[in-house]
Amino acid sequence: MRLSRYFLPVLKETPSEAQIVSHRLMLRAGMIKQSSAGIYSWLPLGFKVLKNIEKIVHEEQVRAGHIPMLMPTLQSADLWKESGRYDAYGPEMLRIRDRQDRDMLYGPTNEEMITDIFRSRVSSYKDLPLTLYHIQWKFRDEIRPRFGVMRGREFLMKDGYNFDLTKEDALHAYNRHLVSYLRTYERMGLQAIPMRADSGPIGGDDTHEFLVLADTGESEVFYDAEITDLKFGKREIDYDSVEACQAVLEEFTSRYARTDETHDEALFNEVPEERRRVARGIEVGQIFYFGTKYSDAMNATVQGPDGKPVAVHMGSHGIGVSRLLGAIIEASHDDKGIIWPEGVTPFHVGIVNLKSGDAEADAACEALYDSFTKLGLEPLYDDRNERAGGKFATMDLIGLPWRITVGPRGLKNGIVELTSRRTGESEELPPEEAVAKVAAIYANL
Repeated sequence: MRLSRYFLPVLKETPSEAQIVSHRLMLRAGMIKQSSAGIYSWLPLGFKVLKNIEKIVHEEQVRAGHIPMLMPTLQSADLWKESGRYDAYGPEMLRIRDRQDRDMLYGPTNEEMITDIFRSRVSSYKDLPLTLYHIQWKFRDEIRPRFGVMRGREFLMKDGYNFDLTKEDALHAYNRHLVSYLRTYERMGLQAIPMRADSGPIGGDDTHEFLVLADTGESEVFYDAEITDLKFGKREIDYDSVEACQAVLEEFTSRYARTDETHDEALFNEVPEERRRVARGIEVGQIFYFGTKYSDAMNATVQGPDGKPVAVHMGSHGIGVSRLLGAIIEASHDDKGIIWPEGVTPFHVGIVNLKSGDAEADAACEALYDSFTKLGLEPLYDDRNERAGGKFATMDLIGLPWRITVGPRGLKNGIVELTSRRTGESEELPPEEAVAKVAAIYANL
């Protein structure tokens, strides 16, 4: 993409309503525009990152054996009345009526709808286990929406639901999700720590939240510092193996890590003092096992091996897709702007022409642009007739991981400058070597 043809409405000044780093930088980088309180339009740069995050979530869900689908944003209130949650959920639910005077709601979550789909189409234990998921917009009418996409009213969320014959099978689904989430977050350049949490209105006794450590986090968290040394890496896991998934769960949850709702001071004090940490965390996902809570209430049964009806065991598993974008910025930025991890960056590399209009510089930039494009990478070429300082400031603000700077002086020596946004380190290379180095980095992700 050539920047002269792109819609990137960057701001020089920080809007006064932005209170945290991610909100400030998303507004300044032209990623979002507020439509109303807690509701945003996603502008091209923000939309590209959002789709990259969504793609990783999809890939890791499918890798774990989960099946994608799509449910509507508007739901019948009848299902929620059947489960008993319609009145219990609270004012966060947006309740509406259609022209036939039927009670409807803008879905904050989908346990009731997926249970209804299941009970109407699945009747035998032979069809289990089954895990369905979708990525869909949700709405929760927060009393105080703030912090941009971190705590908005409308948000994009992946929510998945497992249906199993026994508690043991359902707990395997729980462990499988925990493993898939660890891989998902690491691919985005995040370390998300699974912490024992409170189930809230979803219900159930078994639940873990995934939290990214950040000063602006809404939750106080308590953890053993050893957990921050753990990495999932590129290990291959047999998701069908109960033992393999259980081993990963134990590895990542055996050390103390809890949110403030479930914090146990006595257990925390058993951690060696030099490893005890208290910090703030941003929730980016949560997994639940809630047994037969919804299947009992909504008569979701299957015929068991003995021919008798059995209420299925269920769990739900959510990832805040749009919230993740803000969390990544909170975890990865400096005083110049965003620093995107390679896994989610909107463009793979920035190309800065220090002297647009110079025939040799223009030709070198075009050659770089074509080389990256042929390799399947997406460059952002700043071909504007702007001062070099302004071009560098824009690149730093929007945070592309790599930048290639092209100017007449370097070209006389057959070189361009390749700069890492994260470290600020630069090296001079022939153009073809700069392309090869950037391509190799993305090939190894």
